[in-house]
Order: sequence, then C-alpha cells, then structure tokens
Amino acid sequence: MHDFWWLIAASVPPLEVGWVVFAAVYIILQRRSAPATMAWILALAFFPVIGIILYALIGPRRYDRRKKRRARAHAAVNQATRIEAHPSEDKPHANQLVRLLARTVGRAGRPRRAGLTVYYDGKSKYDALEKAIAEAGRHIHMEYYIWEPDRIGSRIRDGLVKRAKEGVEVRVLVDGFGSSKAHDEFWEPLRRAGGQVRRFNALTLMKWRPRMVNFRTHRKIAVIDGVIAFTGGMNISEVHTAEFSGEDAWRDTHVQLRGEAAKGLQMVFFEDWHYAGGDAPEVDRYLAEVGSLDYGEHLVQIVSSGPDENLDAIHKLFFAAIAGATERVQLTTPYFVPDETTLNALNTAALGGVDVTVLVPEGGDAPFVAAAARTYYPELLETGVKIYELPDPPVLHAKTLVVDDLAVIGTANTDNRSFRLNFEVVAAIHDRAIADQLSDKLAEDLGRARRITLAALQKAPLYRRLYSSAARLFSPML
Repeated sequence: MHDFWWLIAASVPPLEVGWVVFAAVYIILQRRSAPATMAWILALAFFPVIGIILYALIGPRRYDRRKKRRARAHAAVNQATRIEAHPSEDKPHANQLVRLLARTVGRAGRPRRAGLTVYYDGKSKYDALEKAIAEAGRHIHMEYYIWEPDRIGSRIRDGLVKRAKEGVEVRVLVDGFGSSKAHDEFWEPLRRAGGQVRRFNALTLMKWRPRMVNFRTHRKIAVIDGVIAFTGGMNISEVHTAEFSGEDAWRDTHVQLRGEAAKGLQMVFFEDWHYAGGDAPEVDRYLAEVGSLDYGEHLVQIVSSGPDENLDAIHKLFFAAIAGATERVQLTTPYFVPDETTLNALNTAALGGVDVTVLVPEGGDAPFVAAAARTYYPELLETGVKIYELPDPPVLHAKTLVVDDLAVIGTANTDNRSFRLNFEVVAAIHDRAIADQLSDKLAEDLGRARRITLAALQKAPLYRRLYSSAARLFSPML
C-alpha cells in the first residue's frame, strides 16, 4: 500500500506538467487574442476543474459545423436578394465610415433612408410594437435574445396569435439560452394559429454541447411588413416597462425605423431564421413587395456581426468612429469591459481634445462585470475621459454611442462577448439631430449619476479593489 501511494505522489508532477502542456497547446490552436489565450491557459493550469467547467460553458466559440451552417444561411439570403446588389447612389455622407460599414457588413449594411423614433422606456416601445403588430397586413418577423413568458411576453404573443389567425404570416425566433423559460407550451397557441417559432441553438439534454453561453443571438429585431422595424437594447420582459415594474423599470434605448432601412434588419432576420431551421422563404419576394419607400431623410446603416465571421463589423464601427472623432464621444453601456483597441481609441480621442464621456451602471444586473469595469477607469481618467456611474435602480441597460454627428443604437455592449462571441446588430444613424437627441438624454442621465475620480478610486476599500482586479482576469471571457 505504501508503494502504491508513493507511486501516485511521484506521478503527480508529470501529470500536472502534461496537463498544462496539453491545455496550452489546445488553447493556442484556437487562435484567440493574446490576452484571452493567456487568461484561459492560466485558468486551466491553476484551476483545472473549475477551468474545464468554465471553458465548457463559455470558452469555445469557433464551431466549424455551425460556421458552415451560418455560411450557407448567409449565402442563401444574400443570393436571393438580387435587388440589393447595387449600392445606393445617394450618399450625402459617403465618408470613410459609411464605406467601411458597407464593405464589412455587405448588402444588409448599405446606407438607406428611413424615418425613425427613439424610445427611452419600455412602455412606449411596447406600445409602438403592439400597434405595429395589430396593423400588420402581410407578415411579422421577430427575433429576441430574451422572451419572458411573463405578462408583457404573454400579451405580445397573444397579439401575434390574433394576427396569425387572421392570415398574417408570423415568424418568431428566440435564443435557446436567453429564452429558455419560454417553453414549447408557451408557444403552442401561436403554432396552432399558424405561426412559426424556432429556437436559435436550442439547448437540450440529449444534444448538449459546450456552447451554452457563446454563439447566442443577442439580437432584438422586429420587422412588420418589411416597412417598420425595431431594434435596440430591450428584450421582451416586464423589467423594461413601468407598466409592471414601476419606477424600477430598466433604463434602456430602442429605435423604430420606417422605410428602406427596415430591409437591412429584414435580411439579418432571415439569415438567422435560415440558420435556425435550414430553410428560408423567398427573401427576394419580401423585399420586392415593399419596393422603394421614402419614409424619412435619416441615413441609416444596419451593422451586424457574430462569431461566424472574422470581420467583427460592430467592433470596427466603434473603433473607427471613436478614433476619428473630432468633437464628442458619448458611450452608454451596461457592460464595459473594453479590449485594448477600444481602450486606446477612447484614450486617443480624449488626448486629442475630444470631449469623451462614458456612462455605466453602478452595479447593474451583472455586478461582477461592473467590478471588472472599474479596473479600466484609472487609465481613462488620466487621459481626460469623464466616467459616470448610474446608481441602481433603475438598472442601466442602454447600449448607445454618439460620435460627432453619428448615433449608434443597438444590442451590442462594449465588451468581448458582444464584439466577438455573440450575434449582435446595431443601427448606425448618420444624423446630427438624432445624435443631439441621444446627447440630451445622456445629460439627463448624468444628472442622476455619480462622477468617478481617481481620488475616490484610490480610497476604495482593499477588498473592493482586490475583487475588481480578480474580476478583470476574466475580462477576455466576459
């Protein structure tokens, strides 16, 4: 027995070395960024059990088979949309940023005209969405990361059931992880009425894979008759509306687009729909039947990105816009874990004399992420960036960016998960009036927020600084 235990003890170091070497080789071959690679190697080396569990849940992101499925979906939708093949000749803002987005995103990202309305609270957004659903004449397409089976979720579903019974085509796509509470029983009334419901990367015990958190559709899209479209930070949930949550309703931002720009969101939806089910309707027909509609003069580009491609279009949008700023940069985000590129862009803009303001939640719905965010404050503050934290409640969940005359409203947070691990979409609005409107809303929010200073950070208790520094170690994974 003694010899047995001696043998085990003697074999531990080689096993440990072998494990570290194996883990390092495996992670390096994933070709991630250097910080993410080092973070995962250290996590797997020093905490093998916890590291393996974390990696199974949030690590893998390059799924070859799923990327091939996405490629087929992209080809099917873009091949069908022949009417979108030629870029618009009307480009009053044909600058480098417009061209960058059009080339990076493709046909869905070409600049289009639209009328638009911005919503800063859930009640007004849901009222407008339900009105558009009630007035739909041909088809309704909705895609959401979170669709809760609560009072607001049930009410909107019932509205879809009513329209489906009246002959309107209804398609709903929900994320298999974010909308896991909305079981098949919840959707059965809509299916019986003739509507279609699909899950994006559905989670099942029989077909479980280590992809629970990555490769999700974090998008929020609604397109009615190909003419009216919605996107932004609001999911389908009671937490967003004062109707059910009172003064604690989350502070968020959403936008309604009317006219040509709705086509961009329609194309993004059909690509995801095709991926989730292996087929898509004749997209050409849906775009052609609405024709060319002039609902307004705002120039809009729909920018989508996801882990199925390496262009990282939304990340490029943020970097290019901030790096080229001459007047103002105003970033509102619930999850602020910037990579080195974004951090450098913010610092460079501030050092160049641009007025740079960042608004984040004090705690939000993810305190661990908020803790990691605080470790980035000192470097930003030293270059002149102004940082504010909005106390809870309400939870700050808005995802907007204002750069000079550009306004960005969408689903993407300022973190690695949104830029590279999940499917996101934003509306880039090239319009001074809309940018000023978002700027005015920011000023209103700052009236309730607390400005962060270097002195206050240095006086923070040791346990808080240690917790924040530990959280930062997971930044590439957040």
